[in-house]
Amino acid sequence: MLRALLLWLLLVLPARAEEPPLLVSGMGSFHIGGREATVTGRPVREVTLAPGARPVRIDPNGTYRVDGMYVQFHHPAQRRGRVPLLFWHGGGMTGVVWETTPDGREGWQTWFLRRGWSVYLSDAVERGRSGWAMFPDITPAEPIFLTMADPWERFRIGTGPGSWRSRSAIPGTQFPTDAYERFTAQLVPRWIVTDAAATEAYTQLLRQVGPAVVVAHAQGSLYALRAARADPGRVRALVLIEPTSFGAPEDLQALRGIPILALYGDFIEQDPRWSAVHERGAQFFEALRAAGGQAEAVDLPARDIRGNSHLMMMDRNNAQVAGVIQEWLAARGLWE
Repeated sequence: MLRALLLWLLLVLPARAEEPPLLVSGMGSFHIGGREATVTGRPVREVTLAPGARPVRIDPNGTYRVDGMYVQFHHPAQRRGRVPLLFWHGGGMTGVVWETTPDGREGWQTWFLRRGWSVYLSDAVERGRSGWAMFPDITPAEPIFLTMADPWERFRIGTGPGSWRSRSAIPGTQFPTDAYERFTAQLVPRWIVTDAAATEAYTQLLRQVGPAVVVAHAQGSLYALRAARADPGRVRALVLIEPTSFGAPEDLQALRGIPILALYGDFIEQDPRWSAVHERGAQFFEALRAAGGQAEAVDLPARDIRGNSHLMMMDRNNAQVAGVIQEWLAARGLWE
């Protein structure tokens, strides 16, 4: 009986496309960028580091290594991408956004690795494994922390302000809301005074491993555009996932030879903030095209890809969105 049922299921269920094998030829990590900074005038303290242990003398004065950036890489056994993909995350997050999704599905890191791309994930300066610097002694500000309500209400997962309290999600959202708490476990502090250090670290990364394609999310798009302006010869293409900032609008000449794809998700017209973000992007890309650049902005609902939040790399249809990027890169001769 069971055998007959399984046979029937095989006949009536649609066949699932087989994923390419995940074969890796090399992997590793490194830190890049940074500087030395000296702290003086702080009091020496005695601290008990573990219950029952003897107190130890902690002198915070001295020289520290700060403003570095952590980078993780994987190389496929058979390379088909002509250049590496560099994945740059958004504000309040780390490179983990590109790894396994909160509900346990495959993220873009391995999705693209399966297709023969070398992939580099980074934790921006002062995020995740890049570490912190002492503040306000070295970093002249306190960090900003995100509540659990913030992404739910701001990233077009919930229905807007106050929706976290009732757990009201936008009907049709592709974000895996059952795993939202697991997503919030990956949120990290962010500083608003480390942009210059982050830009420098990303630019150094591009110069070390480029030429490359940069795939950047939200705040990361600002760093991608800055790095591309600083060294346009090392950027083969930019893929910007709901970019939120664009830098100096008049500085477009360096970007003219770089193909740019921008992706926007669903429900944007329902939120004044995101409508304004979308409009700023439209103005920037129009100005870039007028200056001779190559920019394509894609609203996913217009491609009948619906329900995407600001976190489309985690959404349930993240593989379908990745396919849009893959097709665009292949059409520009960057994949064979």
